[in-house]
Amino acid sequence: MKVSLLDLKAEYAELREEILPALDRVCQNASYVLGEEVEAFEREFADFCGTRHCVALSSGTAALHVGLLALGVQADDEVITTPNTFLATAEAITYCGATPVFVDIDPATANLNVHRIERAITPRTRAILPVHLYGRPVDMDPLREVAARHDLRILEDAAQAHGMRYRGRHAGALGHAGIFSFYPTKNLAACGEGGALTTDDDRVAKFARAARNHGQTARYEHEFPGFNYRMHGFQGAVLRIKLHRLYAWTKRRQEIAREYRRLLAGARIEMPVDDPRDECAYHQFVIYADNRNALAARLAQRGIETVIHYPRPVHLQPAYSSLGLPPGTFPQAERACDRALSLPMHPRLTQEQIEFVAASVREVVGEK
Repeated sequence: MKVSLLDLKAEYAELREEILPALDRVCQNASYVLGEEVEAFEREFADFCGTRHCVALSSGTAALHVGLLALGVQADDEVITTPNTFLATAEAITYCGATPVFVDIDPATANLNVHRIERAITPRTRAILPVHLYGRPVDMDPLREVAARHDLRILEDAAQAHGMRYRGRHAGALGHAGIFSFYPTKNLAACGEGGALTTDDDRVAKFARAARNHGQTARYEHEFPGFNYRMHGFQGAVLRIKLHRLYAWTKRRQEIAREYRRLLAGARIEMPVDDPRDECAYHQFVIYADNRNALAARLAQRGIETVIHYPRPVHLQPAYSSLGLPPGTFPQAERACDRALSLPMHPRLTQEQIEFVAASVREVVGEK
């Protein structure tokens, strides 16, 4: 049996009869960059997240960059974040001329350990950039308390957290601003690149709208040097179609996760912990195994596709060797990266496939 990590072709086949007319509508209106479809998506996604504003952008990385700038991050500032994330989280800090300051993770969740943040704050700290890794919420209440005590801004990296809820509130509405990626593998995915910034702050939204379009506040009125970070009309049209299904897709991901947890109980693996007060969006279903590479190879032999998210923490990437953070600096993040393996997770998995994956994992790793 072949079990893919995700199935983008099946998703398109399911939506093809809606997507093609929407793309034709964009072409008929010649609304190729921004335009009516993007504006409508911004309104609908802001409503979904429970925020006043959504600013559509060209990618999640662009959203991170603009979001940090909008919150006042400048050259020589410091931004606290996690080393257990995709490189773009740190890259956006670097784009601003600021320095990423890493804090180790909570091994129970693989997210930023909020109880270690305060000791990392210095006079140069301007913001905190928590990442809702795999769609699992960071513990935001104590993080917000720390930020308030030190007058720091919070930008949520919700690139993997579409549909996630923390204490009943959606990702993107838990800090001063939030960012999303709509890369094709995401829970809410464009047919290409895309991103967004969400916020209740009028000033932040106004800055982001200008920054994405060369600093323009009106046609050919450039208030500051900006960027070409505009969303294409095609992507706005596709995202509107998929947004209507996001709630159902998220519920299905949660059902699959519950089945995995039930079927893998007692196996010689570990799994991140969920807080019953919250709703993980399950962008990935990650397990931790001491024999991770051997497990991945054995599963591949059975036709089960897996991926490692992420094989190396950011502080050990060559791109950030200049920070001088050697192995052992963040032991929990390093251990997680050494042991993490993402199992197939998408709304179209069948019960037979779920059981096959779980049984295969159990057979390889054995019982506790």
